[in-house]
Amino acid sequence: MAVQFKDYYQILGVKKGASEKEIKSAYRKLARKYHPDVNPGDKTAEAKFKEINEAHAVLTDPEKRKKYDTLGPDWDKRFQQSRAPGREYTYTTSGGTGDFSDFFETLFGQRGGTGTSGGSFDFDLGSILNRGRSRKPVAQNGSNIEQEIEIALPEAFSGVERAFTLQTTQTCPTCHGTGLQGDQLCPTCHGATTVARSKRLDVKIPAGVREGQRIRLAGEGNPGVSGGKPGDLFLIVHILPDPAFRREGDNLYTDVAAPVTRLVLGGEVEVPTLLGRVTMRIPPGSQNGRTLRLGGQGMPHLRGDGRGDLYVKLNALLPTHLSEEQRHLFEQLEKAGV
Repeated sequence: MAVQFKDYYQILGVKKGASEKEIKSAYRKLARKYHPDVNPGDKTAEAKFKEINEAHAVLTDPEKRKKYDTLGPDWDKRFQQSRAPGREYTYTTSGGTGDFSDFFETLFGQRGGTGTSGGSFDFDLGSILNRGRSRKPVAQNGSNIEQEIEIALPEAFSGVERAFTLQTTQTCPTCHGTGLQGDQLCPTCHGATTVARSKRLDVKIPAGVREGQRIRLAGEGNPGVSGGKPGDLFLIVHILPDPAFRREGDNLYTDVAAPVTRLVLGGEVEVPTLLGRVTMRIPPGSQNGRTLRLGGQGMPHLRGDGRGDLYVKLNALLPTHLSEEQRHLFEQLEKAGV
């Protein structure tokens, strides 16, 4: 039997780049129009209704839609080009009646027949539970989810626990992922096999985490189909800018103002760290803009013990209002050529 390409976007009357919301909206309008209960005994409407359900089942499933868009109307030609030289393959479709067309069965669950040379060609891009089929549906693992999360630098320093709500999907509780209830389309998921749900997660962000790092939560992604494993959730960490520190790797950088006399004569100055203020010794004769290192005062290493360093840039703090005595002293320094 020849398998003809079906334009699912044209069937639903939407553009190829249509959003999932637009696709579902178009589906609901057409489903109401061609539903068998509205058109009793009308075989044409019944066929149209099945065609609409088929298009909806593919275009609202990210994995199936991706495969369908990749193949396109020249899908058969592409498989012909991929055949081994000297071999011919016959594509067959299963007999009997069902809720989906031969084109759907071939693309998402039917294996190609064996050729005259004894070879075989797998034409199995996915599966869906089919009513009235004797073959067992192929399990598909659920897709992964990525979620961005923002934390402050002190939270990245010490580690933090965060609770947030994730919008995801779960296997439809009515049809248990088949898309059908008896002989009818599932009234809960409308054939999509999954329904939306909100999930609360408590996540521990480890100390020393860096900008852009991904934290994997196994099994917290989208559910699998037909017994497939659920996908994973990946948290992408973004660290907010800090007013006092700049981070490079596990090292921190900060600026500290020090009186010019302390730079010249040496002395001590207080320096902020993420654990509080500490005292740092300034060597005599330090120039404005000099950078000093405080070992072990940076970010903790994500793997292993210890911490990075803190680099302190000295900014000379010049007096703006001088007393007569102070002015006299500066004038003496100027005369001395200092």
